[in-house]
Amino acid sequence: MTDPPSVPAPSSAPDIGVLLADDHALIRESFRALLDASPGFTTVGEAGTGAEAVRLARQHLPDVVLMDVRMPDMDGIEATRQICAGSQTAPVRVLILSTFDLDEYVYAALRAGASGFLVKDVTAAELLAGIRVVAAGEALLAPRVTRRLITTFTRQARPVGKAPPGLEVITGREREVLTLIARGLSNTEIAQHLHVTLGTVKTHIGRLLSKLAARDRAQLVITAYETGLVTPELR
Repeated sequence: MTDPPSVPAPSSAPDIGVLLADDHALIRESFRALLDASPGFTTVGEAGTGAEAVRLARQHLPDVVLMDVRMPDMDGIEATRQICAGSQTAPVRVLILSTFDLDEYVYAALRAGASGFLVKDVTAAELLAGIRVVAAGEALLAPRVTRRLITTFTRQARPVGKAPPGLEVITGREREVLTLIARGLSNTEIAQHLHVTLGTVKTHIGRLLSKLAARDRAQLVITAYETGLVTPELR
């Protein structure tokens, strides 16, 4: 869904503040050790429950919350929803990291406002790269996650939602770009498909985000399917 970063973050850039939310202390300790040993990252707090994750996100305003799904008091999906919907924590990005690569979690996490979804079998390098992507305002959806998301729409009949006002004013080319995003193409693939430059694709995506009031690429995918602009049968 998004092109991986090709270069490490500049040394002059401020550290990415990460809040760890997982009910297993050993996992939090492992992630903290990894982040604290990696240049450009700082662990700003640890939460063992969803409710604690929301409280600490409001307190520390991290760049990224690394959020588990299954936690006591409040699950990671609801915690994500509260963080992303809050006026104070609106700039905070949530990256779901779960043991369970299940369709309902993928859809629910993105619908709640998460900017990405990774499974815990990722390598340390992939995790750090994913945090950078999400912190930069991009969406992180691995191809297999995109396919599973589309499969969810194929298998479950969802009512078509009310189209956001911006959908009426997007141009024909922006609609093409939105359709290709929803089908899981990367920026590079979209540029090749439409025979335009990568910069042109990024410009179109920026305008789509603005017109549709979407947080990121993941929310564009949700909008495209829930409004019926794209249907799985057309893949």
